[in-house]
Amino acid sequence: MEKIVLLHTNDLHSHLENWPKIRRFIEQKKRENEKKENTTTITVDLGDFVDRWHPLSEATDGQANVELMNNVGYDAVTIGNNEGVGNAKDQLNHLYDQANFDILLDNLFDKHLLQPPEWAKKYKIIETPQQTKIGLLALTAPFPLTYSPNGWDIRNPYDILPELVEELRPKVDILVLMSHLGIQDDRQIAQELPSIDVILGSHTHHLLIDGQIVNGVQLAAAGKYGQYVGEVHLTVDEHKNIIQKSARAIPTETMTTFIEDEQESHDYLTKGHELLAAKKVAKLPYDLSVDIFSEHSFIYEALEAVKYRGQTQGAMLNSGLFLTGLPAGLINQDQLHTALPHPMHLLNVTLKGSDLIRLVLEIEKNRAFLRNYPIRGMGFRGKIFGQVVYSGISYDAVNHQVHWLNQPIDNERRYTFTTVDHFMFVPFFPTIEIAGENEFLFPEFIRSVVGEYLNAHYPIK
Repeated sequence: MEKIVLLHTNDLHSHLENWPKIRRFIEQKKRENEKKENTTTITVDLGDFVDRWHPLSEATDGQANVELMNNVGYDAVTIGNNEGVGNAKDQLNHLYDQANFDILLDNLFDKHLLQPPEWAKKYKIIETPQQTKIGLLALTAPFPLTYSPNGWDIRNPYDILPELVEELRPKVDILVLMSHLGIQDDRQIAQELPSIDVILGSHTHHLLIDGQIVNGVQLAAAGKYGQYVGEVHLTVDEHKNIIQKSARAIPTETMTTFIEDEQESHDYLTKGHELLAAKKVAKLPYDLSVDIFSEHSFIYEALEAVKYRGQTQGAMLNSGLFLTGLPAGLINQDQLHTALPHPMHLLNVTLKGSDLIRLVLEIEKNRAFLRNYPIRGMGFRGKIFGQVVYSGISYDAVNHQVHWLNQPIDNERRYTFTTVDHFMFVPFFPTIEIAGENEFLFPEFIRSVVGEYLNAHYPIK
């Protein structure tokens, strides 16, 4: 009999405070398993390891994260949406230049060449000393609205996977899917393709403490932020058949802690801050406040910036995006990143006048609710949504009228304004998705757009 151990991490999102313990745990497990007879360990990551909220990830375009992964010795990794759309195309194409592991991905193609990226492999077959062959496949969540304007063709996993399984299954004894698709898709794939033996899951941050069996397929998932490490055990007989399987998620808090761990994670932050602080942005003549009623409010400066980038006369942003203000004097990218850590792109929305009125009424209806509403995910790295603030658009609360550049709105005329893509994905303002003609502006994040505007209007002399 033979033992196969699959160690898996996922959705770390640059929460490097947990990394020292994870690295030590994986290294220890590998050493222990090497001493066991007929035991093979395979280590994989399922994507969203890189998240640019962390200053070190931002300053190095994720290269520092890859260096950390190199130290563990992963056998294979795949990408999540934070790697896929959290980087410009060129950044993603070079993210893994120094990687000592294989990157597997089957549903991402260059939009213009219609070919997979050069850094991605279709699959990987690992052969154990006992000649058992383990096949690894990988898929990431398809978001065509954001992948496409970034130069990628992201395809539906269900259009690709059956043929892949048909191709790879005869070549291997064990078939493993590295999934950055989410729990619902994992369960559906298990129902439809039971010839897959194991699905290692991520993306939706779900946690399966003891795994789950669906249609005979072993599912495993290890939550988020490095709070758990996943472990799957497979026992294989002399005919290469799996006779026993189990999965568990091990809490990081139960792992050995060294006194220097906190210092190590602090050093990652310090280094990131230092690298970003060295890049100067602008020289401000006054403080920019997070108070939307201040004489010099950050959000109003940002509204001008996004209008300039979108080449529009109207814009709207929510105050919760602005985590800190900016002080008068010389400012740098670290201050800008701290204030606007969100991996958000801009969105040009074109609506008929009647639909624009409807959108503003949606916003006003939700205003009190959203003012202190805590929101997580979908690119948002703040605490509360805050207040929606307009530029070029105004609302008369007494008469319930909406104006564009202080003029009544023509119901049939088309109006274009700029906002963040977050407004498209949150459920509060459905008019944008339902009625809008929406253009995503790539590759800049909102902080880059604001930084370029400040640099142009308040140059460093």
